[in-house]
Amino acid sequence: MTHAATPAELLRAFARTRASLDGAEVVFWWTGDIHSWAPGEPYRRLFGFEGVNVARLVADGNGEGYRLLAREAAFYLDPRTREILGTWQDKPVVHVWNDPANLVLRPFPVPLTELGDQVCFSLEIPLSHPSPLPVAQYPRNSAEDTYRALELFQFFAPATVLVTDAVSVPSTMSWTRMSPWLPWMEQGPRPGGLTFHCRGRKLDSWAQVPGRTRKHIAAHRPEFAHAPQEWTEPNETSWTHFRRLHPPH
Repeated sequence: MTHAATPAELLRAFARTRASLDGAEVVFWWTGDIHSWAPGEPYRRLFGFEGVNVARLVADGNGEGYRLLAREAAFYLDPRTREILGTWQDKPVVHVWNDPANLVLRPFPVPLTELGDQVCFSLEIPLSHPSPLPVAQYPRNSAEDTYRALELFQFFAPATVLVTDAVSVPSTMSWTRMSPWLPWMEQGPRPGGLTFHCRGRKLDSWAQVPGRTRKHIAAHRPEFAHAPQEWTEPNETSWTHFRRLHPPH
């Protein structure tokens, strides 16, 4: 880099990597696999995984920050055929329908690594908060009353991202997530959990999303082809979505 970037410059560069500074809708698509781990057991590839996130930026605060308005849908796949699963071990699969999946972006020293003609923005997000699925109410679906997970993102962009005038730049990404067993797996207090290992890219348009995924979204939740028009909260997650489908008695 020709100079030390300020937090505001880094955020602006990350914003044009993750989305588009002009507020246009941006589609990220990813694919990968989900592996299980448990004490005394071999690692197993349980599922394939494929998803999309459609987002747009709006200015926030004093003009240096942004709000990212987003929806994301993702689907658990047969690890061999890559078809979208309906059941797993005779249990209904609950796919990911996160609406919204919003994010507030403020200037901070976004970790940046120079990689020749590319740079990499790295985000490490540890999560720990009261679980939406307390064990007393969901003994088959939850192992503890605190939800804990680790999200690891890497976004790769051209090395010129800090100096370009472009509102958006091409980007690829990797994502790793360590989480508890999914609620619909009904693993209860069983020790262990899941590791998601995925990679993807910023698409030019919704039409580039794989046809099977586009058709599934169109048939079930067509609004997920677009970003939200207005900011709402709180965000939806797999755990809050499961609680919505299965409210406590």
